[in-house]
Amino acid sequence: MPNLQTLTVPANWSPNAQTVAAVKQRLKSAGVTRCLAAWTDVYGAPKAKVTPLSCFEKMCGGAELYTVGAVEGMGLNGPHEDECAAVPDLDTAVVCPWDPQTAWMHADLYYHGAPYANDPRHILRNALQRAQEMGFTFNLGIEPEFYLFKIDETTGQPVPATATAFKGPNACYDVQLTTETMPALAEIGGHLEQMGWGLYSYDQECGRGQHEFDFGYADALISSDRLVFFRQLVKHVAADHGLVASFMPKPFADDFRSGAHFNMSLEDTSGNNAFVMPKGAAHPLAEQHGLPMSTTAYHFAAGLLKHAGAITAAACSTYNSYQGLIARGALGDFSWAPVLVTYGHNNRSSMLRCPLNRPCIENRAVDMAVNPYLAAALMLHAGLDGIEQQLDPGEPFNNDLYRLDRMQLKQRGVNTLPPTLLHALEAFETDPLVERAFGSYKPIYLAHKRVAWERAFYPVHDAQRAKELTRL
Repeated sequence: MPNLQTLTVPANWSPNAQTVAAVKQRLKSAGVTRCLAAWTDVYGAPKAKVTPLSCFEKMCGGAELYTVGAVEGMGLNGPHEDECAAVPDLDTAVVCPWDPQTAWMHADLYYHGAPYANDPRHILRNALQRAQEMGFTFNLGIEPEFYLFKIDETTGQPVPATATAFKGPNACYDVQLTTETMPALAEIGGHLEQMGWGLYSYDQECGRGQHEFDFGYADALISSDRLVFFRQLVKHVAADHGLVASFMPKPFADDFRSGAHFNMSLEDTSGNNAFVMPKGAAHPLAEQHGLPMSTTAYHFAAGLLKHAGAITAAACSTYNSYQGLIARGALGDFSWAPVLVTYGHNNRSSMLRCPLNRPCIENRAVDMAVNPYLAAALMLHAGLDGIEQQLDPGEPFNNDLYRLDRMQLKQRGVNTLPPTLLHALEAFETDPLVERAFGSYKPIYLAHKRVAWERAFYPVHDAQRAKELTRL
């Protein structure tokens, strides 16, 4: 019979005793009595056991085991499979703002003495390692959007959290609506400031009851951790104010999608942003295409465009995602959703935006249902692929491409993003880059998402039946 230790973490591995003691003491002094060492499933939803602080040392050594096959889209299916161990990343330890007696740490999964190949956090770590070998650090800023609702006691349906019934094409930046949800928004903002996330601003977005928080960028692993934690924070604060927070990409057909735009940049070994044009250097792609970016940035953007279909399968990962990834749909005006495989400096109809106020490449085709580790890993591999192959992204498009019909777009060489999850999965399956990025996790992810597509596609709904039952 194998030794339990060899089934979980490496036999010769042990956490730094001084670090463990210091973190435990800090948490104890803060009044913490229990801990969560959280890892994520295929959706980016955190999973953890509650561990008393008295067992902190054992938890840090990988004592908490998980039957991963019981969790959706993680592999190791079947009652005969061995468990994974969750090892907390002590650098991420924080006291939960919604529950001061609970500490939160992001964790890495181990299986048979090695990092678990199907752990989303491990998949991102592998991508970051490739970037490091090429001389880069991958920085990421995420712009999360979400809806706040009340539940109507009579109908049980979600209704706007605000008292004012906004009349107009969209509610973006409306001060009155922001004020009416200020107690919850201000509490969230205060927690972000206390945690040192570099809060810039928060506002009422275009949807009725939709909000966005903007905070600082960081290393991609830290930013991915933060998005997972942010969703938990918002849910708990909303509940304390009698509200429900939703991260569904498109809650209503006639309102706006909730994005989670990824703002990406590379940092070189000198600590400089590799997307910024050094003064005095020759930049043939910048001269050719007109955007003030380095050649490295152009190559990175070209890699993202080349692998756009596969990326979208991870960045917009649910059936509902594609009900929001449309130009208009049931909206009275254009959705501003990115539907085109193009780039430009301020063109929100494009997948990629190169904003002039910050040296980064923004992928707008990411929504709030994203597992940030998986999406960031695939985007990084795509960008690095563009750098290695010195790809040219072609002509930037800075005009409103919504005004062009399909024939006009085709004439200009513009392709659209996958219109459904099924189309995205087909691109994901055939793109060789996915094998490099996801490894053994590729078929697991693909199989799970195909089932998700089928479950959402095949049901016949009441509205459809009412319309078509006696049509002929």
